[in-house]
Amino acid sequence: MPQPGLRERKKQATRRMIADIATGLFALRGFDAVTVAEIAEAAGVSKMTVFNYFPRKEDLFLDRHADRLRELEAVVRDRPAGEPMQDALRRYQHELLAAGHPLSGAIEGVRGFWVVLQSSPALVSRSIEQEHEVGDLLAGILTEETGDEFGARLTGNLMAAAVSTIFRTAVARIVAGADVDEVRRDQLAVIDRAFDVLETGIGPPREPLHSDG
Repeated sequence: MPQPGLRERKKQATRRMIADIATGLFALRGFDAVTVAEIAEAAGVSKMTVFNYFPRKEDLFLDRHADRLRELEAVVRDRPAGEPMQDALRRYQHELLAAGHPLSGAIEGVRGFWVVLQSSPALVSRSIEQEHEVGDLLAGILTEETGDEFGARLTGNLMAAAVSTIFRTAVARIVAGADVDEVRRDQLAVIDRAFDVLETGIGPPREPLHSDG
């Protein structure tokens, strides 16, 4: 993908700064107790500037979603001609894991993130909406490529569910006390299992991939 210009990099840096300050306040006091005005003051910007970058308060905490949509679109649109979309997404998930990216779910610090998210109904609701937006994105691209709106909707939602389940599997294990390095190793098989199911169908029940008991 082409690298962003200086102006875009400055905007990204401002966006990241605001989101980082907001996340710190949310972790300290809880999502619902912090106002956008307080975030703006702590970040040294106007309230309008905050809303210019984050139209909804929930997106200040779930701030990587815009990046995820942008990256997913690039991954599937720029994939080699003839490559199935699920192959490009499988590769992308492995790249996130290898890079230790927060969207892999298998990182230190995810427990605090999850505690804040689960403590706020507004954040839980927004996280579900974001998962639907991933499905809408993939379905829209598939519809453009195939002209099969129903098939694109079904397949797009299945792939979005796979991406979400991969992330939530890592988070759930870490929150339950599993060692992060162990989760990272196991996620290699989790990613492949998810996309294998997409390619081959559900099939008969399989043995668990791992045991934390």
